[in-house]
Amino acid sequence: MHIFAIANQKGGVGKTTTAVNLAAALAANGQRTLLVDLDPQGNATMGCGVDKRSLKSSVYQVLLQMATLAEARVISPTGKFDVLPANRDLAGAEVELVDLERREMRLKAALAAHQADYDFVLIDCPPSLSMLTLNGLCAAHGVIIPMQCEYYALEGLSDLVNTIKKVHANLNRELKIIGLLRVMYDPRNTLSTQVSAQLEQHFGDKVFKTLVPRNVRLAEAPSYGVPGVLFDKAAKGAQAYMAFALEMIDRVNSWKESNL
Repeated sequence: MHIFAIANQKGGVGKTTTAVNLAAALAANGQRTLLVDLDPQGNATMGCGVDKRSLKSSVYQVLLQMATLAEARVISPTGKFDVLPANRDLAGAEVELVDLERREMRLKAALAAHQADYDFVLIDCPPSLSMLTLNGLCAAHGVIIPMQCEYYALEGLSDLVNTIKKVHANLNRELKIIGLLRVMYDPRNTLSTQVSAQLEQHFGDKVFKTLVPRNVRLAEAPSYGVPGVLFDKAAKGAQAYMAFALEMIDRVNSWKESNL
């Protein structure tokens, strides 16, 4: 089971779009996939076609150990992968977790019981360094960082890299940056191409080969509760996320081979 947190402290960079579409693309390629929604807004939950208003239990109950992962998970009716959903209840978890033992390890403990159930677990983290994000980073083997190729994105990236280093040093020795995914990419924009080149120069093979273009169809898909890769398979954005899923599967397979 490979657990990846999809994180960026900057909002509006396509974290949830990446989480939902990568989950659906992995599932379409035969991978047993779980998507964990750690954002109180519950956008990933809704984007998978799950109604966050009618949940009997959610990731909130799992973190507070009032329900098990097996009790709280649901199947995305459109994407055919498992979802550990979230809703507004989760906002309260921030406060309630503060006084609890091993508060940053709650998600890791919940996932540990399901090692044999999944090939991939993707964690959609909120856009801030909160107790929820910390739970995601402590549970994960690595971080996928979606980012736009613009100046401010580079500024935020150094903060995020420092955060990952601190979590690695103090709480999770397995945590590493898996790669940077360039999203909302516009090749006609000079700044986009310049920032993209800077990323490749600085991070080398940590930058995924896949480029996800700006795409209206990807943006429309969540309102229908369907992952973009299934909403319009011919759209450039959908094809990019399908290619990204194959790139992830290749990376994981190459790690396995190098460990043999």
